[in-house]
Amino acid sequence: MSFSVAQTPDLSGKVALVTGGNAGLGYETVKAIASRGAHTILAARNPQKGQQAREALLRTLPNASIEVLDLDLASLASIAETASAFAARHNQLDILVNNAGLMAMPESRTVDGFETQFGVNHLGHWALTGRLMPALKRAERARIVTVTSSAHHMSFRINFEDPHLRKRYSAWNAYSQSKLANYYFALGLHRKFQAVRSPMSSLLAHPGFSQTNLQVETVKQGGGGWAGDLSLRLVNAIGMTAEVGVLPQVRATLDPGAKSGEFYGPKWLASGPPVARGYRRPGADRIIARLWELSERETGIAIDI
Repeated sequence: MSFSVAQTPDLSGKVALVTGGNAGLGYETVKAIASRGAHTILAARNPQKGQQAREALLRTLPNASIEVLDLDLASLASIAETASAFAARHNQLDILVNNAGLMAMPESRTVDGFETQFGVNHLGHWALTGRLMPALKRAERARIVTVTSSAHHMSFRINFEDPHLRKRYSAWNAYSQSKLANYYFALGLHRKFQAVRSPMSSLLAHPGFSQTNLQVETVKQGGGGWAGDLSLRLVNAIGMTAEVGVLPQVRATLDPGAKSGEFYGPKWLASGPPVARGYRRPGADRIIARLWELSERETGIAIDI
């Protein structure tokens, strides 16, 4: 079945929040949601870039309702401040898109001492989701979409004994581990929603091979080595544009037929129209339980379903 943003329902009166909404897939996600009438919050680490993105979006969608919130996923304090700012302005949150991410960065630590990619890509979104859960529960049927990557296939396991890779660091291992955590986070939320018969839904998406600033930053920062250079060359040569690559996460967000627990990606893995894909990893319940324990311990935040 083909998918078109224009054929999705009107979202007037709904509130959505997209992390990393100032560029790339996040920018295109904000555009898609705002075009359907939702009040859309563009969460960005750099306030100036956030405002510039908002102004650009309003030139395309002059009637859209778009708000900018400062959010640094590398800081638990910033996440708490963002959630407080949201709560002061809004009662409910209907859509949360956990989109922001880093790829193959040189070894570094967040202000809270986490390995940066695991800290931003997973623990930051864990903390934000936990902080926003009261507003999500006040929505009629809230939807959470978490963006992973086909790179989650590169990691066979989450290193629960050394999640911050202090003993042995690899930029690509750190990235694939964080994307695998995204995978189990979304699946875990879905299973926990089902267990308590919650009307909330949790979906997962990956963009395939898309032309965004992610590969550019990887090469610029120097963490990806020769694989980063190759990735940038390939994506420039054969990758989908951001407008096309974003469609799996947009479909997971806007398609009324999309169901909790579904995983959307390009039909041919790296490219193609957005379709529902299957989960293929055994032992998920055990891994989800360990991820929940790790994430609560590291962030001090429990997600109260």
